[in-house]
Amino acid sequence: MSDAKQLISDGKAVLGIEFGSTRIKAVLIDEKHMPIASGAHDWENRLEDGIWTYSLEDIWSGVQDCYRKMTEDVADKYGVEVTKLAAIGFSGMMHGYMAFDEKGELLVPFRTWRNTITADAAAELSEVLHFNIPQRWSIAHLYQAILNDEEHVDKITYFTTLAGYIHWKLTGEKVLGIGEASGMFPIDSKIRDYNQTMLAQFEALPKVQKYPWKLSEILPKVLVAGEKAGTLTAEGAKLLDTTGKLEEGIPLAPPEGDAGTGMCATNSVAVRTGNVSAGTSVFAMVVLEEELKNVHEELDMVTTPIGDAVAMVHCNNCTSDLNAWVGLFKEFSDMFGMNLDMNDIYGKLYNNAMTGDKDCGGLVAFNTFSGEPVIGLNEGRPLFVRKPDARMNLANFMRTHLYASLATLKIGCDILFKEEHVKVDTLYGHGGLFKTKGVGQSVLAAAMDAPVAVMETAGEGGPWGMAILAAFMANKEENESLDAYLNRKVFAGQQGTVMQPDAEDVKGFDAYIESYKAAIAAEKASVTALPLN
Repeated sequence: MSDAKQLISDGKAVLGIEFGSTRIKAVLIDEKHMPIASGAHDWENRLEDGIWTYSLEDIWSGVQDCYRKMTEDVADKYGVEVTKLAAIGFSGMMHGYMAFDEKGELLVPFRTWRNTITADAAAELSEVLHFNIPQRWSIAHLYQAILNDEEHVDKITYFTTLAGYIHWKLTGEKVLGIGEASGMFPIDSKIRDYNQTMLAQFEALPKVQKYPWKLSEILPKVLVAGEKAGTLTAEGAKLLDTTGKLEEGIPLAPPEGDAGTGMCATNSVAVRTGNVSAGTSVFAMVVLEEELKNVHEELDMVTTPIGDAVAMVHCNNCTSDLNAWVGLFKEFSDMFGMNLDMNDIYGKLYNNAMTGDKDCGGLVAFNTFSGEPVIGLNEGRPLFVRKPDARMNLANFMRTHLYASLATLKIGCDILFKEEHVKVDTLYGHGGLFKTKGVGQSVLAAAMDAPVAVMETAGEGGPWGMAILAAFMANKEENESLDAYLNRKVFAGQQGTVMQPDAEDVKGFDAYIESYKAAIAAEKASVTALPLN
């Protein structure tokens, strides 16, 4: 405690702040990269005029509250104030659209990644660029605004992401970390910058040429991890710390996306590593040795914070339906006055699931609370179905819902591993699915047919990953790579628990997924048969 107190007083602590979908969180770390204080602010996006958004007031009051709670945590634990820091880094949910005019005014409300209003733009750009452009990408939002002939497009002088906006306002620098930039526009990993050929192709589009700007002029500048991205201005310091105690001049790391911070938090930035984040949604990222042979709409191409190519499978649904069923068992136990702990219920049900049939005995479940592009769903309906002769028991039932939580991820990753023959040495799992020791890990290993590691520190999450990136910028040795820095200075000696895929489990999941694919027609029919209104 005395060491941490001195470290904070000397201004040597490093701060990472990440804007998640439901929470803004700050993590303060020491010289050994261990968290020593934190603060959080809960927030929710809102649907306004058909657009999922957060207001500028939400953004700034949220980050100020988050920062204040971190300083209160410091005061409570160590009895000191935060006045200076060795470095700061901001990260956020990727993609989305924030467009500004020459006066720096926001032209239209922030359009988040959650909006699925850019289908026409995404399809046209994917065809023109011969590159998969998902709907949530910033360039899809910009081009959709062009297709819609929106009045504001003519006035754009800059557009960026949420993390890029925060960084700009605190430093005056219009920059992005390369991982975050890769969710705005395709990146060329060889030059660690936007793909110049694709930039020219976009700028040559007839509908684009009528505007006074060029895309290359209104995009943020791309930086890689370790580069300096500006310093906190006097105005920026007051914007972050409303008490006025925080000093200006603190160096800031390139602002990153939650994909990149997740890679850092799980030590999976090296080639042939990957990570799977499994919570409300689920996504897998694998760092590639070479480019994919084909374009797949199920696979997003992004990068690590140093610009190496990453294939990403993103699924909207993971544990929500699983949690709902566990909640039902909790309700049942309460009805009988058992008063069981939820963690105990999860543990018992999950471990019992591992005694079930490897193929779930003929049971199939869909966890689709919302749409799932990987299987062609614009909307979803949670669904459980079985044949009359299926082996219906509790173990098979729970195993089915565990499989369902990763089913669409497996479908996307099968393209990566079985069609593109991408190799991965280890996948690092993090998120709520892995809380019950060994269960989610073994199911993921079976789904991916790859070794899965779960590390003690994985639960620290994105803001910790962003703090590590800021520390890397501040402390790295000359020519030291991010991969080497993570291995030697952050994760040294932390191997975590590694689980190899069980051949019979792999075979069972493969059999289950065939039944799952065959039942997608039933899932689609349920969406039609049970309209939301």
